[in-house]
Amino acid sequence: MRKNTLTLFLLMLVASVGFSQSTATYDVTFTSTWSQTTHPHSSGSLPSSAHWSRLVGATHNSAVSFVQEGQVASQGIEDIAERGSNVQFFNEVTEAINNGAANEAINGNALGSAAGQISIEGIETTEEFPLLTLSSMIAPSPDWMITAPNVNLLDTNGDWKQSITLDLYPYDAGTDSGADYTSPDADTNPKANILNARGTMPFSSEKIGTMTIELRNVILGTNDVNAQVSMSVFPNPFTDRITLEAKNISLIGIEIYNVLGKKVREIKQNIGDETTIDVSNLTSGVYLLKATDSKNNVTTKKIIKR
Repeated sequence: MRKNTLTLFLLMLVASVGFSQSTATYDVTFTSTWSQTTHPHSSGSLPSSAHWSRLVGATHNSAVSFVQEGQVASQGIEDIAERGSNVQFFNEVTEAINNGAANEAINGNALGSAAGQISIEGIETTEEFPLLTLSSMIAPSPDWMITAPNVNLLDTNGDWKQSITLDLYPYDAGTDSGADYTSPDADTNPKANILNARGTMPFSSEKIGTMTIELRNVILGTNDVNAQVSMSVFPNPFTDRITLEAKNISLIGIEIYNVLGKKVREIKQNIGDETTIDVSNLTSGVYLLKATDSKNNVTTKKIIKR
């Protein structure tokens, strides 16, 4: 999988910087550690057909939750957990998309063995849909699965998280009462709630896998504009201070935005044709600087903090 990098693509610059939502792209890797050693089976071995169904899910917002511990499984989640079938689940995602609660259905690969990796590259989402849910069947099994539900890709500051690592444990979907990997169908009626099966036979208390979610890039959308102020910004890249120099006109306002379009610095005063700004409090990364002159012309420049 590609190394994690944060790349800002500036689209067109704006006369009065109006930022649209940013688009984040993530890569996901599920590493299964399911084995006879980590989860000993009474027969002395896992089923010869041990495997994982397709890793599927969606990006969405808090208006919908496709799977949640302590709640009854939807038909889509029941189908995943019991048969590795994704048709009904994707119908549920499509309905959520139509209702404005989800952004994208995710259809990852399957894994034909107990241990190994499933990788999904290029999951795109926006700030309107910051949650990620993924699930896969532990196969064969009555109704066991792994799930990473409602993972928030935004941190408490509203910035995209660069890396997330989750330890995964088996879950019982509560739809079949079978007690072993190859137990015959025994529908649970009424359905029970989805429960964490950690430490419940045939599983040990060990994790069954790890999921890593890594940010590949962020694209910040802007509206269209032509720069109108003849202005130099130096040094760029910078460390603690930058100097702005405008030609034959005074600056009256300076604003700095991060890659999400959030304003992180503002100076509103008669600045003159040259000024130095202390930006030592900014973290390393790419920013947009908006400068307004005394005639209300605006220019925007990309600046980089080392």
